Amino acid sequence: MPSPVKPKDFTRYSLLSEPSVSPKDGTVAITVYRANLGADEYQGNVWAVPSAGGKPKKLTSSGKDGVPRFSPDGKRIIFASKRGIRKGGKGNALYLIDAKGGTAKLLYRCKRTMEALAWFPDGKQVLFTSAVGEAEEDVKTIRRINVWFNDKGFVYNVRRHAFVLDLATRKAKQVTEGEFDVEKAAVSHSGNKIAYVASTDDIRPYLTDIMVKDLKSGATEKLTEHDMEISSVAWSPNDEQIVFLGHRRALGSVTHEHLWVVDSSGGKPKQLENIDRSKTNSLNSDVRKGGVNPDPKWVGEEIFFLVNDAGSVHLYGLNPNVGVPKLLVGGERSIEAFEVKDGRIFFTSMESAKPVDLYVYDGRVRQLTEFNEGLGQTLNLRQPVPFHFRASDGELIDGWTVRPTAPGKVPTILYIHGGPKTAFGHAFIHEFQVFASRGYAVIFINPRGSDSYSEKFADIRGHYAERDYLDLMEAVDYAGSHFDFVDGERLGVAGGSYGGYMTNWIVTQTDRFKAAVSDRSISNWWTFWGTSDIGPYFTKDQMGNDPWDHEDETMSKSPIRYVRNVKTPILFVHSMEDYRCWMVEALQMFTALKYFGKEAELVLFPGENHELSRGGKPKHRVMRLECYLRWFDSHLK
Repeated sequence: MPSPVKPKDFTRYSLLSEPSVSPKDGTVAITVYRANLGADEYQGNVWAVPSAGGKPKKLTSSGKDGVPRFSPDGKRIIFASKRGIRKGGKGNALYLIDAKGGTAKLLYRCKRTMEALAWFPDGKQVLFTSAVGEAEEDVKTIRRINVWFNDKGFVYNVRRHAFVLDLATRKAKQVTEGEFDVEKAAVSHSGNKIAYVASTDDIRPYLTDIMVKDLKSGATEKLTEHDMEISSVAWSPNDEQIVFLGHRRALGSVTHEHLWVVDSSGGKPKQLENIDRSKTNSLNSDVRKGGVNPDPKWVGEEIFFLVNDAGSVHLYGLNPNVGVPKLLVGGERSIEAFEVKDGRIFFTSMESAKPVDLYVYDGRVRQLTEFNEGLGQTLNLRQPVPFHFRASDGELIDGWTVRPTAPGKVPTILYIHGGPKTAFGHAFIHEFQVFASRGYAVIFINPRGSDSYSEKFADIRGHYAERDYLDLMEAVDYAGSHFDFVDGERLGVAGGSYGGYMTNWIVTQTDRFKAAVSDRSISNWWTFWGTSDIGPYFTKDQMGNDPWDHEDETMSKSPIRYVRNVKTPILFVHSMEDYRCWMVEALQMFTALKYFGKEAELVLFPGENHELSRGGKPKHRVMRLECYLRWFDSHLK
């Protein structure tokens, strides 16, 4: 009989990297990660998966390997590794292994992490990006904005640039330099040029440009006009054009990305489609280890890209000469990453009650791996049930509920996602399974502000805690009247990031919830502006102003202003190195509540950042969920 899902059971899931496909025989190289509680780390090894079916072969066993990339001839695989680096140490190394297996050979070791690995077409060089510069270990003298960044620490003296590694000499050459950061990079099919996305504006880092560097002459040409937010770059098969995802911020950061092309020799970018949906995967899940890559790929006459629609992420194709996108892989799924080879699409995908595995589409979808197969026989995984309701202004809102096996009315948790421009949907969430196994029903919805719908739906800039708040409260009303298992007298509320902000807001506006957990939250837009790694530009974009220009309006949307209203017992969970929502947000709200004699508790996790719930140390992830359960058990049961 399947056992209840416990906090530590996320160690049973396999987490997959993005796939790399051999041009020789279609074999897929992929990394399989597992969380190890004893070692308190994630251990990854490279596997080879036959595309025609058959048993996957484990190629490495160090537990420290990831990001495999097949060579252009399909005979070799490079991969990044933490071999030889002490636990928690910086940097990584690049290794080479025969595609059939054997002993991996060290190619290059880097003091800072190498990312964006890509072969040159001749198979003799490898492109990668890495950080350049160091922040002082002791006293820090800071002269530019962007002091720190979540998951990276102090970055005020650090830039990210592109490098080319020569496999024969095993020496790397830095090929970009200057006071800017290389966000993405791609090698041309000729191997003579690289295209990269450069962030050159520290005040407005969201404005990026596509640059092309000729590796022979050293000349660099800027293809865009510093008026776009660009998130990817890829070459056309003939190297004459570059395709990218981007937008001109017509609605600020809530603007959807679109497919664009620009001539690699210069010219005006051209938008290829006008689908009013996001082209990235922003679905919430806590069973990922990297492995999400929505970047478009131009293969043959077709461009392949993802579309995020109503809680699912699908794969589309578009011939730029025809201009009509077509759905290739749909269904209630979350496509995580993909690669196209010889007319076949290899992709990783998860569903709401099924963690990620590898699939291929060749006219029909076939599952190639079973790394997470059979979990439903050993764990009591509950299938979220979708529901829809009309909000009071007539908008259709999507929601889901996870019901425990317990009969009758059960305590119920309203869970709010972060972002706010992310979404819930057909992606696996371990945390909700834990709550259901403990006897709680979970309600989660995509309120206004969410991704996966139209730009109009996502745009709550300047109107936080208005229509989104009503959607959430009306969802609770709807669930209470339509689901007989929802106990309206035993309601809890929780959420992280924007969801933590809304949790803070909700408990200052209503006392209908008997317990709350506010995770990595925002309590004060003034302090967020000055301490968050994205504070100045995110706050102005989302609130519509800088704090001192409209002080009262800024504070009117800050939960801490209304702290005396709080009657709901609230637990704050925060990471001490969370530079997205710094711990001052939880600390000041907690301090104010205690000052006014309210019931509150604060749990701080050292050495963790904004990603604790999704990628924190395994032991801390277990402790975090145990804190949630303890708090809700003591107030709702």
